[in-house]
Parts: sequence; structure tokens; C-alpha cells
Amino acid sequence: MAEDDKPIIQDPEEEEVNTTWLVTSADMSMLLLCFFILLYSMSTLDTSKLSDTFSSVTKALKGKMDKVATSRVTREEAGVLIDQALMRRQIVESQRKVFAEVKTLQTTKGMEGLVSANFENGVISLRLSGDVLFAPGQAQLSAQGVQALTGLKDFLFRHPDQTVNIRGYTDDVKPVGSRYADNWELSSMRAVNVLRVLMQMGLEPKRLTATGLADMDPLYPNNTEENRARNRRVEIILEKRVMGGQ
Repeated sequence: MAEDDKPIIQDPEEEEVNTTWLVTSADMSMLLLCFFILLYSMSTLDTSKLSDTFSSVTKALKGKMDKVATSRVTREEAGVLIDQALMRRQIVESQRKVFAEVKTLQTTKGMEGLVSANFENGVISLRLSGDVLFAPGQAQLSAQGVQALTGLKDFLFRHPDQTVNIRGYTDDVKPVGSRYADNWELSSMRAVNVLRVLMQMGLEPKRLTATGLADMDPLYPNNTEENRARNRRVEIILEKRVMGGQ
């Protein structure tokens, strides 16, 4: 018999079935489950359908999940992710109602054209022109600026569950003839002074924060005077506080 015709004797260990792929498969299944539940939670919420869907998937995977003790995503962790997704959905829907009230506020007498608003991922941004609030190169609020904040006061009082982060922005031109060394200092003092006025109006200090961002994150390129004027602004960022067991 020629050498090439000799039978090949396999090592018995090589015939053993490699089952390590089950770990990766189980991890992927759980991650996909969590991913689709998160997508579902961001669509129109139907609690009964979500509960039925999750129960069906859990029942289908029962037994298979128990065999893989090394799985990094447990059923308990998946439940936490689902709870977080549902809470996030509820927060976004709640904020959407608050934003609808903002749109009404914009048409209120005395507030027309002073405040623009944006809503994204549950965060409400109120934008006021820096040229309305302050004189050029100054951080002290003008009379018109105080009037604009007064128009927002009742709205902010009606929603004590909202944190209020005040962000000051400038253009990219260094202040000239001003007591402030640069735009960082100017934008910070403008944000702080808005905060102080809101505190004087009675808003809780623990709701308020102030941040100066100079010419960071411009709305438009700082290449024309009109664009620079748009970039000089104060933004009031509203986010829902989750208080107690709510």
C-alpha cells in the first residue's frame, strides 16, 4: 500500500464538538433583544403589547439561557435596560408637552421675537439674543433683558421639575473697551448674571447652573456681522428632574 493511501487516524479529542460558540450566540441574542426593545420604546408606547412581546421572547429563550451561565447580559440586566428605556420614553413625552407650552409662550404679548426654542431628545432649549439682553461688551442685563426674563418667570415657576442650565455664548471677536479680558470671561459673567436675576425672581438656586462657552458651538460661521450677532446669545436649557420615586 502506498504512503498516500494509508488511513488517517484522527485524535479522539479532535472529534469533540466545540460548543464555545454558544456563549457568543447567547450574548448576541440578548443584545439584539435589548436593542429592539429600546427601538420599540422610542416608538408609540403600548405597555400591554410590550409586555406580551417580552414575555414571548423570554419564554422562547427559556432553558437555552440557563445553559449559558457565562453570558454577560443576564435577564435581570435586560429588565433594568427595559425599565430605563420606558422611563426615558415617559420623560420625552412629558417634555414634549412642556415644549408645546413654550410654543404658546412665544406668541404671548411682549415675548414675540424675543425667544426661539428647540426640542431634541427630551431637552428644551430657549434661546435669547445676546444683543437684546446686554449692551456690547457688557455683562449687566439691560432693561429689555430683564423684561425678557420676566416674561419667562411664570413659565419656569409652573415647571419646578425642570433643571435650568444657563449658557452664555459670544462671537469670535475679542471684547474691545470692556472690563472683561476675553470672551470666556464675558460669556461666563453673562450667564451668571442671568442666573442671579432668576434667583432674585424667586427660582430655587438648586435648579440653576451657569456656564460660559465663549465662541464655542456657533450657530453660524463667524464670517459676517449678521452671523456674529446670531451667535451672541444666551441659551436656557431645560431638562426634567427625576425626583423621589417618580
